[in-house]
Amino acid sequence: MPKNQFQRMVFAFLTVLVTVHAYVFYSLYVVNGAALIQVTGEDSVIHALEAQGGVYMFGRMVPIWCVVLVEFVFAYGLECVMGSPCSFRLAAKNFEIGKTHPVIFESSIICATVGLMCPAMSFLAACFYYPYYEGFHMLTLLANWLKLVCYNFPFAFFTQLFFIQPFIRTVFKLLFRKNNSSN
Repeated sequence: MPKNQFQRMVFAFLTVLVTVHAYVFYSLYVVNGAALIQVTGEDSVIHALEAQGGVYMFGRMVPIWCVVLVEFVFAYGLECVMGSPCSFRLAAKNFEIGKTHPVIFESSIICATVGLMCPAMSFLAACFYYPYYEGFHMLTLLANWLKLVCYNFPFAFFTQLFFIQPFIRTVFKLLFRKNNSSN
């Protein structure tokens, strides 16, 4: 797939762009939607978010675009520094690149990326959304982190393996078709 550093950065950008939006939707609507509606008494999640003045992050309410932006910056940084390089090395340790079917090798990269990125981003989310108004307790942070990993890992695994990565690989091939066909 990506053949040089620029292509790797574009691939990571596209992946994180889609993934962050999927996770914000998942976290707000699927995981916390019913609680938001119940607390505010509104008829929908979007109305509940408007009624409470945004999303609780860093100890205060912030607009949803701020949540997406903060999560994108941290996810893109982690993906470029840790996710992509480490997941490729893990996959290459277990499979020979030239002798393994590309689907198996790409799937192993995706699984390794989820295995690395999900706990890391869940830890950051546990810090971002920690209920600081109650005071800070390390055990509460760790419990919140474990809860987020349990919520996020199945979602991350299945969406990355079956939806997001196949979509991003298709878009990437279309963007770099000329470069890939000439090499």
